[in-house]
Parts: sequence; C-alpha cells; structure tokens
Amino acid sequence: MEEQELISRSRAGDVEAFNLLVEQYQRLAYNLALRMLGNTEAAEDATQDTFLSAYRAIGKFRGGSFKAWILRITANSCHDKMRVAQRARVTSLDTLLEVSGELPVGDNAESPEDYVLRRELGRFLNEGLVHLPQDQRLAVILCDIQGLSYEEICQATGSSLGTVKSRLNRGRARLRDFLLQRRELLPAEFRQDK
Repeated sequence: MEEQELISRSRAGDVEAFNLLVEQYQRLAYNLALRMLGNTEAAEDATQDTFLSAYRAIGKFRGGSFKAWILRITANSCHDKMRVAQRARVTSLDTLLEVSGELPVGDNAESPEDYVLRRELGRFLNEGLVHLPQDQRLAVILCDIQGLSYEEICQATGSSLGTVKSRLNRGRARLRDFLLQRRELLPAEFRQDK
C-alpha cells in the first residue's frame, strides 16, 4: 500500500493503516530521539509519545513530507523531555555513553579490530553531539545522520532555510572543535595531521 493511501485511511480512523506507518517510521523516530536524548529509555518514551501524538493529530496533517512531519513531532517530544530533564539536572556518564551501543553493527566482513575502532569513534561522536546546543544537535542529526534534505529539515524544525543552514554550520564547527580538542582520544587514523 502506498504511503498516501495509508495516510488517508489513517485519517479515516483505520488503526491498521496507521500501524503500517508506525512500522515504516519508528526506527527513524527512535534513532533521532536516541541521539537527541542520549538515553534508550527516554528515546523509547519519546518515540511512543511521537506516535501517540501523530495518531491524535493525523487529521491535521496538511500534506507534504510525512517523514518530516513525524520527525518534527519527534523533535518536539524530545524538547519536552529535555525541558523536564533540565529541571532535574541528573545525567550520568553511563547515560551519555549508552548511545554508543545503539550504533549499527555494519558489514559481516568487518574485523574485530575495525569493529572496536568504529564503536569507539561512534561513542566519541555521540559524546560530541551531546555537547551541542539542542537546535544545532537536531539540525546535524537530521542532515548528517538521518540524511534529510534542507527542505525536509525546515519542515521538521519549523525553521527557515537560512536558520537551518546556520545551525548546521555552527553545529558542525562546534563538533569539529570538540573532536580537535580531544584528538588524542580519536582512533589513530584520525589523530594524524595530514
């Protein structure tokens, strides 16, 4: 069944059709939430909240990119969770590093050494993402990790094209500075000056 038909049927109250949309987008929403929140439990909650909100609001979906619409709801859910967490101000180092266990395993031909190095680099990059301001982190994740176009990011964040480009530029620069300041922690191939 095509996406537009699933959306139409969902708007008419067909739960089965909406469940098919959930299956199609739940991994994308979860990955965004995990990278934004840095905690598997919080990401699961945010993803669940996303699809509950989407189900309640499917009648208000005005067309365009359904993926961007879902990611915008996910981003809003993450922002809500971060506001609550800021009040509590409790984040352990284990929680920050937990994200690294969620990276894809990769090619079966990968050597154990390459696997460990890739995981180490992934953990380090995730730590760098956590240090970015929320708006820049969201833009970098949506563009560089999720692969959304600038237009989709504009829809997902409710921001103008100039704002998206600015957040991406600043976020990438901060992430680069974070990595360069901790160059000794990078795998050897990234420490060498070229």
